[in-house]
Amino acid sequence: MKIKNYTEVTEFILLGIPHTEGLETMLFVIFLFIYIFTLLGNFLILLAIISSSRLHTPMYFFLGLLSTFDIYFPSVSCLKMLIFLSGRSRAISYRGCATQLFFYHFIGCAEGVLYSVMSYDRFVAICHPLRYTVIMNPRVCVVFAICTSLISCIHATVLTSLTFQLPYCGPSEIDYYFCDIPVILPLACADSSLAQRVGFTNVGLWTLALFSTIIASYTRIGIAILRIRSAEGRNKAFSTCSAHLTAIMCAFGPVIIIYFQSTPNPLLGAVVQILNNIVSPMLNSLIYSLRNKEVKRALKRVFCGSNFNGLN
Repeated sequence: MKIKNYTEVTEFILLGIPHTEGLETMLFVIFLFIYIFTLLGNFLILLAIISSSRLHTPMYFFLGLLSTFDIYFPSVSCLKMLIFLSGRSRAISYRGCATQLFFYHFIGCAEGVLYSVMSYDRFVAICHPLRYTVIMNPRVCVVFAICTSLISCIHATVLTSLTFQLPYCGPSEIDYYFCDIPVILPLACADSSLAQRVGFTNVGLWTLALFSTIIASYTRIGIAILRIRSAEGRNKAFSTCSAHLTAIMCAFGPVIIIYFQSTPNPLLGAVVQILNNIVSPMLNSLIYSLRNKEVKRALKRVFCGSNFNGLN
């Protein structure tokens, strides 16, 4: 992706989270703990999936991809935020800002598409169990993964190109803690209305489209679960989907709030973005590890070795 520099601005200054002056040390400790916990939790899920042959299935293949994205997603915005919260420079280069915006929307879109794919995987598993291994074969899973990356790359490239094709000649202060479209475009020295409209349509409607496909899948799943006669079967099917549904609400809820609030509130937007960028990836690792017996068993095998195998 080539970005032409039409501007005299060579760097931007990140002013941080609105209305948090004097709280830098406390916020640094909190976010550092969350970030480390997020990395550790998602690395453990990846370790469990890779080390256990029982988890080499489509469901856990997609969960492994989600954990990979959850390692990188908070890193896009959190690392720079931790640097300036520690008292170091708040400056970010022009190209660094463009790169941050690109990867923020690339990974964010990839996670959204992946949630949709995972909901389809659960739909096939519950509504067409006898054909599951045929429909969700390894080749199909790889195609889904490649398409997720391609779609996300196109999405992020369009948004980044529209944002940074505009001239920026000052001011260079971003009243936020990372580079995103709503806080970058007001600094442009030219009319940014087209970029704003395209950005809103691209992000907002794309989010609604993905969320609609997930709702459609889980509506069919819900109907199928209600038709299961045994209570044990219903509970097992519901347990399989409940973790995924919880993670979806944590991921899509903040995005919908940000892009569909009638009157933008900087503090509310920052809080919601923090939930989406930093807290949600941490919660995913907790949701999929604590509520998933197979993941917990795989981790016990990794850390307990032969002793655990002997007990089972």
